[in-house]
Amino acid sequence: MKRVFDIFFSFLGLLALLPLFLTISFLIIIDSKGGVFYRQVRVGKNNKDFKILKFRTMRPNSDKSGLLTVGSKDNRITKIGYFLRKYKLDELPQLINVLIGDMSFVGPRPEVRKYVDMYNQKQLKVLSIRPGITDYASIKYSNENELLSKSDNPEQAYINEIMPAKLTLNLKYIAEANIRTDIKLIFNTIAKIFK
Repeated sequence: MKRVFDIFFSFLGLLALLPLFLTISFLIIIDSKGGVFYRQVRVGKNNKDFKILKFRTMRPNSDKSGLLTVGSKDNRITKIGYFLRKYKLDELPQLINVLIGDMSFVGPRPEVRKYVDMYNQKQLKVLSIRPGITDYASIKYSNENELLSKSDNPEQAYINEIMPAKLTLNLKYIAEANIRTDIKLIFNTIAKIFK
C-alpha cells in the first residue's frame, strides 16, 4: 500500500510541479555556474548506497570543504540557494528518488556513509525501511543548520547531540509507521515549511 501511494503521488507531483521545476532550473542556471541538480551518495534501505537528488544550492565542489551546512549564511550557498533552502524547494527532485524506489515520502532521512558507519546496532534498524523525504526528525530539526552554527565544533555537536536524537525519532517512526501516520507527517511538514 505504501509503495503504491509513493508511486502514484510522486508521479502526480512531478507532473503538477513541472513548471516550477523548469523555473527553478532556469534561476539556478542564471545565478551561478554548475549543473541544475546536486547528487550525493546516501545510505538507503538494507544499507545500500544510492544517489539522492536535490536542486543545487551551493557552488560546485562545496562539499569538499565539509558535509554539514552551518547557519543560513554559509558563503558556499548561492543567492537562489538561500531561497530554495528556506522553503525546502531544493528537496523537490527527491520525488524522482521516490518514484524509482530509492526513497519514500515518509521515512528516516538518508544519511551519508561517514555518519552511518558510526551507528550502533540498535540505530542500524533505521536502514530496515526506505528512507524518506520527511519524518519526525525532519520536522523537529528543520532548523538544524542554525543549531549547528551556535556550536564551537559543529561536527561534534552533530555526532554527539543531533544525530542520536534524530535516530531516536527515526526509530519512533518505524515503531508507529502506518499510512495515517505518514499522511499526518506530510501535512505537518508542509505546515512547518509555511509557518
